[in-house]
Amino acid sequence: MELRHLQHFVAVAEDQHFTRAAERLMVSQSGLSASIRALERELQTPLFVRTTRRVTLTPAGRALLGEAERILAQVRSAHEAVAAVQGVLRGMLALGTEQCIAGVNVARLLAAFRHRHPDVEICLRQAGSGALLEEVAAGRLDLAFAVRTEDDTEQLRSVALTSEPMTVLCHPTHRLAAGAAVTPQDLGGEVFVDFHPDWGPRRATDAVFARAGVRRTVDLEVNDVHSLLDLLDENLGIAVVPHHFRHKRASLAALPLKGTGEAAYETVALLPAPEATSPAARALMSLLDGQPGT
Repeated sequence: MELRHLQHFVAVAEDQHFTRAAERLMVSQSGLSASIRALERELQTPLFVRTTRRVTLTPAGRALLGEAERILAQVRSAHEAVAAVQGVLRGMLALGTEQCIAGVNVARLLAAFRHRHPDVEICLRQAGSGALLEEVAAGRLDLAFAVRTEDDTEQLRSVALTSEPMTVLCHPTHRLAAGAAVTPQDLGGEVFVDFHPDWGPRRATDAVFARAGVRRTVDLEVNDVHSLLDLLDENLGIAVVPHHFRHKRASLAALPLKGTGEAAYETVALLPAPEATSPAARALMSLLDGQPGT
């Protein structure tokens, strides 16, 4: 099994099309097809279901994809490690992050990294904490800035960034706005605006209510902070969010959420084991010291 066979296989799996994959790899389509056939002969099983419009992975292909991505990531890390020993940081930094993550200014951090390491290509992916954890564990991301969850695996290291309490945001005319601190029990029966279940703030809020034994229903589900704040601005519900969100919309009332314990919302950097951490990831983490958060 040759590395180029795995590279070709991953490209076809990503593009679901031989012609597009061949163009991206800058190889002939016939050469790419021959490479895939050679891999299928060696593994003695079809890896793709081919149609006139696209190709999809077979069960064997799906099983191979994760392993192939891990192997290619390890090869890339090996090349980068050798370059780092020679005093040159090259290759790629694949970073994942939640939106509006606390404890780190991602844009400022990446600008500092690019200034110091201009030969490193930066790839950034924004997603929920659950997906980011899986991507780092699979080797598709070098590291990720995420919200700590109970799903953290033994494969990964968590480096604490910051922690903060949760806050209730609501319209200034809402019945809660004139009061003081509230508990989860005070919020039973309210209409909630919240994020997709994979996002860190939603996971943190779900955990708070589960520990309190209070059932809640999210009636209005969004995938970005601005949409959440817009819905609150129209008095369509309330939201339980990380404390720093209170600064994002001055028109809303903010109330402390009590009875949840300290540090209900914790953000971390997720990294592989030290021996598997890429030089680029180590270099980025070294820039975090003294860097102001959001």
